[in-house]
Amino acid sequence: MNIARASFYSAAATGARLLAGLVVIKLVASFTGPEGVGKLGQFMSLMSLLAVFAGGGIGAGLVKYIAEYRDDAQRLARLLGAALWYVLGASLVIGAATLVFSSQLAQWLLGDARYAPLIRVLAVAQLGIALANYILAVINGFMDVRRLALVQIAGSVLNIAMVAWFSSWLHLQGALLALVLGQTLWLAVGLPTWWRSPYFNRSMLKVRFDREMVARLAAFSTMTLTSALLPPLVNIAVRDHLVGEFGWRQVGYWQAVSKVSDAYLLFITSAINIYYLPKLASINDRASLLLELRQAYRFLLPLVMGLALAVYLMRSWVTLVLFSGEFSQANGLYGPQLVGDVIKIASFVLSYLMLAKAMTRLFIISECVFAASYLVLVYAFTAHFGLVGAIYAFSTNYFLYLIFNIVVARRYLGGLGQWSADYR
Repeated sequence: MNIARASFYSAAATGARLLAGLVVIKLVASFTGPEGVGKLGQFMSLMSLLAVFAGGGIGAGLVKYIAEYRDDAQRLARLLGAALWYVLGASLVIGAATLVFSSQLAQWLLGDARYAPLIRVLAVAQLGIALANYILAVINGFMDVRRLALVQIAGSVLNIAMVAWFSSWLHLQGALLALVLGQTLWLAVGLPTWWRSPYFNRSMLKVRFDREMVARLAAFSTMTLTSALLPPLVNIAVRDHLVGEFGWRQVGYWQAVSKVSDAYLLFITSAINIYYLPKLASINDRASLLLELRQAYRFLLPLVMGLALAVYLMRSWVTLVLFSGEFSQANGLYGPQLVGDVIKIASFVLSYLMLAKAMTRLFIISECVFAASYLVLVYAFTAHFGLVGAIYAFSTNYFLYLIFNIVVARRYLGGLGQWSADYR
């Protein structure tokens, strides 16, 4: 399967996920205005953090090693048993911790302890969410893009129905509750889909502790946790800073533009996740790696540039349709955000080389450095430019990250074979 076909299937799945996300944003914007959209962003950052912690951060590792072991039944069974042990343990620990600190989390993130019951529901749901993500990673590792798309489409449709029902009943809290429960519905869809696949074997459901496989997954877990946890943590810190400087209403404008970017970029990032990680992990010679990366740029860069231009030209209409007339001030923020989106995708294609080749130490260091630099740039640029400075910081930081990844890729592909091993 090539990138074009993988993109077709991932586009269908992403379209369903995008529609679900837009329904939530529209309902929250209609019921609560910019302030509610700002709080929605905080809650979704918490969901992202807990989902990664509860899954042990091994999703990318599962995809990589399944791609490598798919023809070795014994090692594959050991890998999946160890992964299931890892996921169950992590989800139970994170769920319990979230229950204990639910009131503090509600007060810290949303400024209102009345949201604590909602966070308790999220804590209990962690086991189902973690298992659903485990199943999706297994299907992705076998590069079964069609089944992966089916699960994502069905899960998104169920999520839309739940959001529409709960939000009409409980408004903002209902929409947030539906986001939580909707994630668990993916397990109800994913499990039977996996069972019916030609590669499913009952031995894959055996939970086991395997020291070698756990060690392999733990190395990937460190990378994934770093890359998955730092962005929501930094975004929480950025929102806190922006709220202190400009208030929740202004943060709502910034959040709205960010959500539009996240929405249309889903089509591209999903294709990269579904196709490129297992593909790059399975390629060992540099000529083939270089060919794959070139094909990625020829396909993805024109695509993201075209989509960004379309969003910019229709920004007023997009804001009105997705949010409401109250968000008109957000229209001035689109330009630098969309430029940053193009640079972001250009850097992502190369950064997956570090993930696929398990350059653990270098990857973790780079994620920490660029997370810190983004936060520093936000403080510096907002002091000089106001709210739009946060978006200037986003674009500038990804430009620096792109330069870094170009250096990494050129050294790796240039023939310094021992170099990547030195950074593991």
